[in-house]
Amino acid sequence: MADARYTAAKLLDKTLKNGSYSNIQLNSGLERSDLDGQGKKLCTAIYYGVIQRKLTLDYILAQYCSRPLEKMDSIVVNILRCGVYQLLYMDSIPDNAAVNESVRLAKQFGKTSASGMVNAVLRSFIRDGKNIFKKAENNRIKRFSVMYSMPVELVESLVSDYGEETFVKFAEHSVKDGNFTYIRRNPLKCTHEELTAALDVQLYTEDNLCYRFSGGITGTSAFKSGYFHVQDISSQLCCMILAPTENDRVLDICAAPGGKTFTMAEMMNGKGEIYAFDLHEKRVKLIREGAERLGLGNISAKTGDASVYNPDIPKCTKILCDVPCSGFGVISHKPEIRYKSLSEFERLPEIQYAIAENALNYLAVGGEMVYSTCTVRKAENEAVVEKLLKNHPELELAEIPQLYGRSFSNPVTFFPDIFDGDGFFAAKLKKVK
Repeated sequence: MADARYTAAKLLDKTLKNGSYSNIQLNSGLERSDLDGQGKKLCTAIYYGVIQRKLTLDYILAQYCSRPLEKMDSIVVNILRCGVYQLLYMDSIPDNAAVNESVRLAKQFGKTSASGMVNAVLRSFIRDGKNIFKKAENNRIKRFSVMYSMPVELVESLVSDYGEETFVKFAEHSVKDGNFTYIRRNPLKCTHEELTAALDVQLYTEDNLCYRFSGGITGTSAFKSGYFHVQDISSQLCCMILAPTENDRVLDICAAPGGKTFTMAEMMNGKGEIYAFDLHEKRVKLIREGAERLGLGNISAKTGDASVYNPDIPKCTKILCDVPCSGFGVISHKPEIRYKSLSEFERLPEIQYAIAENALNYLAVGGEMVYSTCTVRKAENEAVVEKLLKNHPELELAEIPQLYGRSFSNPVTFFPDIFDGDGFFAAKLKKVK
């Protein structure tokens, strides 16, 4: 039988060296392993936990290791990260077990000479009361950075945008154990009763459409039968803001992998028209396959560059413009995103504006467009919308409908403390002339 901790450390070493996507790396590693269900659960918890808390763990280790971490053997560093993570964040694992298993791992990886150091570092951390800040850290931004495992520049950006109170709420959610998946029921395929009979799901919204599910889900017979698709609650809210009906012609200009397209098609009762575009055929294929599985015949999925005008696209009454973004709203379940440099996203607002401006070419007079992102950076959100309104006098902000009994201003940023979903931004625009 394979070892969960060994698998986690090995996958971490590969992921952090290559910069690969954590979910792809983990899924591939678990498929190749012979771990049982409990082993996979432990491996997943440690693997994602270490990536999520990497900056915090490295800050702690730097206080106890005599050599800089970058000059140490990478697998030894990852064994230490796994050990500290278990000590600090996994209450179900006794301290002695976390230490002893880490020492055993060092030997199992052929790093016997480092096993004494691993033992000493972890036991010293325990003796010091497992305190993150062995030495006082008086700089508040630095403390936030360490506590929530976010680079200083990201902390500074979000605090500047929203203030410390909102930042802390967002940051606390970003390191929360998100061990569930949101799904949306397909009312064209099944009833609430049929879905709950097929899956052990927890109803999340009173309209019997959004549910939570723990564990693997795409291999279930309910998934294959088209009973639901996977989609975060915040992403579902974005579609509810646009509110398409079967009388609309809808354009989803950056559609892949298709979650919002599917929700809108279902809201339209499988009628009307939805044109779904994405840049790459491989991703467009995902939309087609999903539409077929869900039985949604009102979707036409094609390749297309969202920033280039296509005269073959007819005027539409509703447009969803969910643009590429930095993704900082989804860091709770895509933890590696938090470590990206803000410099990587300097040109994003320019690209986002170009896509949104091009989308306006397809919007009929009286029609409505939702501009949305899965980030919480104002430079990619409010700033882009303000520029659109300034340069296009034919646009005005439209009213956002009530969402599950709550009223929201336009634009709106959904922070996780509102609906316990991803961070998300949406602005609803109407073409009045």
